[in-house]
Order: sequence, then C-alpha cells, then structure tokens
Amino acid sequence: MQEPFDAIWLALFAPFAEFAFMRRALVATLALSLSAAPLGVFLTLRRMSLLGDALSHAVLPGVAIGFMVSGLSLTAMALGGVLAGMLVAALAGAVTRWTALKEDASLAAIYLVALALGVMLIARHGTQLDLLHILFGSALGVDEAGLLLVAGVASVSVVALATMYRGLVLETFDPVFLNATRRRGCGAWVWQQGFLMLVVINLVAGFQTLGTLMAVGLMMLPAVSARLWHATLPAQLVNASAQAACAGCAGLLLSYHFDTPSGPTIIACAGALYAASLLLAPGGWLARHWTSRHRVA
Repeated sequence: MQEPFDAIWLALFAPFAEFAFMRRALVATLALSLSAAPLGVFLTLRRMSLLGDALSHAVLPGVAIGFMVSGLSLTAMALGGVLAGMLVAALAGAVTRWTALKEDASLAAIYLVALALGVMLIARHGTQLDLLHILFGSALGVDEAGLLLVAGVASVSVVALATMYRGLVLETFDPVFLNATRRRGCGAWVWQQGFLMLVVINLVAGFQTLGTLMAVGLMMLPAVSARLWHATLPAQLVNASAQAACAGCAGLLLSYHFDTPSGPTIIACAGALYAASLLLAPGGWLARHWTSRHRVA
C-alpha cells in the first residue's frame, strides 16, 4: 500500500522538498501567476491581447543594452527592459496620433524592429547561451536576486491592480463616461498608462523565469481560457490566476523529470489547459454543440 504513495511523493513533491532551486522556481512562478494573469484578463477585455505579445518583444533591446553594460546583471537588464517597453508603447501611441496608422499597426512595426535590434545586440556582444537564456529564460535557474525581483513586482502589481480596479473597469467598459466624470481628476489616459506600466513590469519580471519570448504566455493563455469558463470579471481573474499557477507547477515538474526547457514547458502546460477549456468549458465546443442539438430537437 505504501508504494503508490511513494511514487506520488517522488513525482509531485520530492523535487520541491529536496532542491532549493525548484522551490525558488515555484515561488517565482506562483508570484507571476498572481500578478500577470489578471492583467491578461483586462487585456482580453480591452481587445488588446496582442499588445502583451508586442511589449514582451519590445523589452528586448533594453534588456540587451543592460546586458552589454553590466553583463547578466538582473538589475541593469530589468531597468533597461522597463524603459524600452515604455518607450515602445509611447512611440506607438505617438505614431497613432500623428499619422493615419492604427495602434495595432504601429505596434506591430515597432516591436518587430525592437526584436530584431535586441537579438542583434545580444548576438554581437554575448554568446549563443546568453541569447537563449534571455529569449527563453530559465525558471530552474532563478537565484535569490531574481526571486526578490519577481516577488517585489508581483506584490506591487497586485496592490496597484486592487487600487486601480474600479478605474480600470470604467476605462475598459465606458471610457467616455470616465472622461466625462474625471474620477479623482484622472481621465481614461491616466488609467491606460498606469495599466500599461503594470503590463511592462510584469513582462520584465517574467523574462528571468520564462524569457522575453515566453513571458507573455503566462499572462495571456490563462486569461483567454478563463473567459470560456466565466462571464463575470472577478471569476475570470481568479480562474486565470489558478490556471497560471497549475500550469507553472505542472511545467516545473515536467521540466525536472523529462529534462526539457522550463519556460516553454510551462507555457505548453498553459496551452494544454487552454485546449481543454476550448473543449470542456461552458463557452467551449461541447457545451455549445450540446445546446445547439437540444434547440434543434
């Protein structure tokens, strides 16, 4: 009778109990799940899902410049990433205001240039291993400094999101009313810029564990899946965080047992939950197919 329990312990709990690097990776992933996934819900509601992807690529030149100046210094790369992300967002907004291009078109053009520039800088001044580490991350290689960065960003993000919640909801669903009332002197533009700042710092925190290419996955995949399960915003926020946490735990265990890259494995697990939601959720295929058959009958 003891053997099944031993197998479960070895498969699910022993890696975290025995190895400090697994515990650090787990804490970092859970912290990102609490802060990044709810931001993804707001991005989907605002029909800005691709903005997260664009900004995750846009931080790369700043990360590359920080790497060139200070090597693999987490502080320098994080600061460079934040500045680059906000600069790209500001440039995209300026192009939209000053030209006939829409925001999605300007973002697509700028983030592609930023991605190419960042890869060129890292490849020119670093090794292939440095490039892979920055692009795809290493959750199992999170050190104490990286853990403090992720935990600090997650804490600030959760508190800021709770403080901004009502304003963000108004700005998402009725920006005209928000501008008319000027809630506490803040128009829709102020809430939007604050929200974009939260997105950028979460993407920068995520590059340490998931890489600049994968960080957006933990933000967007659980958020999209949550919309299939719930119609109310609070339920979507909780569901998205829960799915992100489950994907993080499963991805770390699979990465440990099968020796796969941790970041892509975590995102693949989030993708598996998304596929299951497409099939099983109330807004998924089975429920809609069942409802349509009953209506015909």
